[in-house]
Amino acid sequence: MTDTSCTANPVEDPSLTAAAARDRILAEVSPIIGHEFLPLRAALGRILAADIIAPHDVPAHDNSAMDGYAIRCGSLAAEGETPLTVVGSAFAGNAFSGQVGNGQAVRIMTGAVLPAGADAVVVQEVTRREATVVFIPAGQQPDQNIRRAGEDLARGSVALAAGKRIGPAELGLIASLGIAEVDVKRRLRVAFFSTGDELTSIGKPLGPGQIYDSNRYTLHGLLHQLGAEVIDMGVVPDQPAALEATLAEAALLADAIITTGGVSVGEADFIKETLARLGQVNFWKLNIKPGRPMAFGKIGKAWLFGLPGNPVAVMVSYTQFALDALHRLSGLDPIPERPLLTVEAANFIKKQAGRREYLRGTVAAVNGRWQVKTTVNQGSGVLRSMSEANCFIVLPEECAGVPAGENVQVQLFEGLI
Repeated sequence: MTDTSCTANPVEDPSLTAAAARDRILAEVSPIIGHEFLPLRAALGRILAADIIAPHDVPAHDNSAMDGYAIRCGSLAAEGETPLTVVGSAFAGNAFSGQVGNGQAVRIMTGAVLPAGADAVVVQEVTRREATVVFIPAGQQPDQNIRRAGEDLARGSVALAAGKRIGPAELGLIASLGIAEVDVKRRLRVAFFSTGDELTSIGKPLGPGQIYDSNRYTLHGLLHQLGAEVIDMGVVPDQPAALEATLAEAALLADAIITTGGVSVGEADFIKETLARLGQVNFWKLNIKPGRPMAFGKIGKAWLFGLPGNPVAVMVSYTQFALDALHRLSGLDPIPERPLLTVEAANFIKKQAGRREYLRGTVAAVNGRWQVKTTVNQGSGVLRSMSEANCFIVLPEECAGVPAGENVQVQLFEGLI
């Protein structure tokens, strides 16, 4: 969907677009091999490795969808009320053992098995009862208020396909089939580390010019939320030998490796030459902001995602490129689409034409209309802007600013981070 509200200027940039980078990545990766059987409750959040096949019809029997009376429509007069004799009751789990004949009715509760001979259920609200006689109005139709056996799932049909993530609804559906154990994909193993002499792990005092490493904690949260098995390799100094050793170890341990920092053109960024010795890696300049530099490739059997070092750029690069690749590696199928929603800009949004930008914003309902406003500080090193926001404001390359009151497109964080 193209946003037409931005003031647009034609631009040319040889850098890779966000769409092209994502397509290239997804064209390369494929699901990991390996699965395990888990008790149903332990499978929450996991991805099915095999189809769930319905072992029986759901529902198993014809049953009532409402509280009322099971009748034969042929017993009813064409006009007015028809008195029927109530010959018994049917409850969920306690069926009526007889048969509904002409001129008869059975009191029935929601979920109860439809008695033999009945072809409709009349809701109790439209009936009138006197002792053992119920008066049924004309106009009732065969099959009304009846759930037929196999209506939800027929025996032998696919209830859930392989590649589906098991959420609360899926847990309940599988339980309704009486299945206690499920075949799921093994967890994706992801190793990650930060690079840079300026980084210090929390718990240690800061030296001159040093900062605490926040990126590993952000990635820890993102990867746990993904459901991956995480392998934290720590902080790696700007030393080629240390970097090479860490990458080689990570490639043996994990299905994917995520690094932060070391993919720009700085003199201390040894990761490029190191990766050239260890594997096949592409280095891209992406036409986005924040997050211009990125590396993608493979070391041994492990896929590598080299993200920028700035904290916000890490989250943008992870959500826009690495996340869907990790989903595919995990076996999730199909990869969830994240729609761009159109809302009104609550304030003027400054932007220069040239790159796709992911600004941090807050969407809220204002006077009955959905509006988005930018967070105060949009610097790529200001992680607080992510904490304060609930969406990315996605501005296309040609956009050269958005006046207040015009429409923009947003990508909600819910389900993304």
